[in-house]
Amino acid sequence: MFSDEQLTAARDVLNACRSQGLLLATAESCTGGLIAGCLTAVAGSSDVVERGFVTYTNAAKNDLLGVAAELFDTVGAVSEEVARAMAEGALARSDAGVSVAVTGIAGPGGGTDEKPVGLVHIACAREGSETLHERHVFGGDRDSVRAQTVLAALTLVKASAT
Repeated sequence: MFSDEQLTAARDVLNACRSQGLLLATAESCTGGLIAGCLTAVAGSSDVVERGFVTYTNAAKNDLLGVAAELFDTVGAVSEEVARAMAEGALARSDAGVSVAVTGIAGPGGGTDEKPVGLVHIACAREGSETLHERHVFGGDRDSVRAQTVLAALTLVKASAT
C-alpha cells in the first residue's frame, strides 16, 4: 500500500518523535488520512501517533480544528494560512507535542491558474516553536500528488521533531 520510501520516512518520524518524547497528531484534507495511515502501517506506532483529523470540508476544518471561517473567504482552503491554522488547531485539540497538516488540490479537477492541480500546502506545528510551512506543486495524477504529499509531510515533521 505504501512505498518503501514512505515507510522509511514514517519510521524516521516515529523514531524522531520517540527520541524527543513527542506525541504526533495529523490534520489532513487532500490526503484523506494517508499520512496517519502510513505512520500506523509501522508496527509500534501507537506510542507516538496520538490522533488524526480528516477534515476534507471547510466546515470540518472549522468544527474540528478551529480554522477561522473567514480564512476560506479571504485566502481559500488551499493556502498557507489554512495549513498553518490546521496544524496549530490539531496541536491545540490533542495531547500531541507536534502536528502536521496538509491542504491541497490533488486533481484531476479543481485547479485554477492561481491554484493549479498539484498545489499543496504543508504545515508543521510544535509546542514552543514557530509553525513551519512548505508550498509544493506536485506533478502527476491524483494518486501521485497524494503520495508525494505524504512523503513531503513526513519529511517536514521529521525536521520539526529533531
